[in-house]
Amino acid sequence: MAQKLAAGNWKMNGTEASLAEIDAMLAAYPDPGCGVLICPPATLLERMSRRIGRGKIATGAQDCHMNANGAHTGDISAEMIKDAGGAYAIVGHSERRTDHGETNEIVNAKAQAAIGAGLVAVVCLGETLEQRDAGETLDLVGSQLAGSIPDGATGENLVVAYEPVWAIGTGRIPTMEQIIEVHDFMRARLVERFGAEIGKSISLLYGGSVKPSNAAEIFAVENVDGALVGGASLKAADFGAIIDALQNA
Repeated sequence: MAQKLAAGNWKMNGTEASLAEIDAMLAAYPDPGCGVLICPPATLLERMSRRIGRGKIATGAQDCHMNANGAHTGDISAEMIKDAGGAYAIVGHSERRTDHGETNEIVNAKAQAAIGAGLVAVVCLGETLEQRDAGETLDLVGSQLAGSIPDGATGENLVVAYEPVWAIGTGRIPTMEQIIEVHDFMRARLVERFGAEIGKSISLLYGGSVKPSNAAEIFAVENVDGALVGGASLKAADFGAIIDALQNA
């Protein structure tokens, strides 16, 4: 059975003052009924991890380098993320694929690095509006699944997040039928590649304009095990409402 997970991606947002939202989250969810993850900017990762301490909310990074160390100015390795208290690393987010030209091969190498360091890799994939309109969604998602996920992946070291690029931060979401189609497709491909036991244990998250008003409907989809949330994760009240919806799904 795949773990339910509400994951927040703060992107390039947050300073010391933002940690007050973590205090509110800890007070409201001392023992949440689902997995809760927050990935702040790298400048806050250690401070957030220390703030949480032994609480039930996990922290992670928004990216990691494929190498453990070396002359890579401005990059952060998976080992450094773990040292800072992180347990997860997002890799292959569409903004990284677009802004930094990350290919499936690069994402695969980063996922391997994260897993090798003892982190859970959150591998992101999804189509642009042009690809959706051209009927290329499943072909694109299939190639990203095959190319970005390393061999040896399990439900304990991998999470897959489907984020249609055209829905990120736009307020638009696919129809429930479109979400069902892609998530069922991903589950089938994972079972085909890794076998039923592992394939069904990998959490599949939906991301793209998830908010309190639509979370329950999205979480009612059979192969949606949670969400990767952007802007709505910055405020404890908004993210908490999404957590509530997932706990009750």
